[in-house]
Amino acid sequence: MAEAMSREQKEYLVSQVQRYFHEQRGEELGNLETEELIDFFWKQLGPLLYNLGVQDCRTLMLERFASLEDELYVLEKPLASKR
Repeated sequence: MAEAMSREQKEYLVSQVQRYFHEQRGEELGNLETEELIDFFWKQLGPLLYNLGVQDCRTLMLERFASLEDELYVLEKPLASKR
């Protein structure tokens, strides 16, 4: 199973996947089967979800930097005009 998850997170995912299969498909999955299924999806979806998170962070940072840039322009002192 994915090393990045705590034992509590793993147990929670196992119970949620088992509940889903039971309620939606009428199937009972054992713990080993469920952990293997989670491992498969973790490997397949993990990089995609990580990259989406990075993109969200990039968007947020660009918005914040643009706002900060606007605030810096406000701080500029006007230059005395020559006559």
